[in-house]
Amino acid sequence: MDGFVNLVKAIMVEAGIREEFIFRKTSIELPGYFRPTKEWDLIVVKNDNLIAAVEVKSQVGPSFGNNFNNRTEEAIGSALDFWTAFREGAFNSGLQPFLGYFFMLEDCPASNARVRVKEPHFRVFPEFIGASYKKRYELLCRKLILERHYTSACFLTCRSDGGLRGEHEEPAEDLTFKTFAKSIISHVGVCNL
Repeated sequence: MDGFVNLVKAIMVEAGIREEFIFRKTSIELPGYFRPTKEWDLIVVKNDNLIAAVEVKSQVGPSFGNNFNNRTEEAIGSALDFWTAFREGAFNSGLQPFLGYFFMLEDCPASNARVRVKEPHFRVFPEFIGASYKKRYELLCRKLILERHYTSACFLTCRSDGGLRGEHEEPAEDLTFKTFAKSIISHVGVCNL
């Protein structure tokens, strides 16, 4: 995942953000509303204003079911905490920051297998019926954008034997790295004027 985060940083620099404004691995805490702080994987702070924050997550087997629910709750909770803190003036200006979600899933038989749902009282939404964990993560990323919890999201998959070489797949056309990068470039470009 470090390679992709470094690529996001390079794209921001290419878009005109100086490296001194980009924080990675240190000084990455931002105030929250429901908690004191949260560490993000990459943030951009320029002239005492938050320009961007990016969350990077991944999952490799074997317990996809439990981890999917945890990752879903974590993504939604982090976004709610972030935007509520923003509303309350935690980031020093009314300039809306870019909030990105980047997710990589192990591409393996377990992540591609159809998953049953339990419906003891009410019907689940039809897109989840028989959906694999791969499809569920794709839906999560898409819905995080649709509901405006995140400005943009990227969803990648890779096999365990190719991940370290940067080999990956982009299962959804609207959640590609290129789309994610264009959104970042657009946002930081405007903030750099």
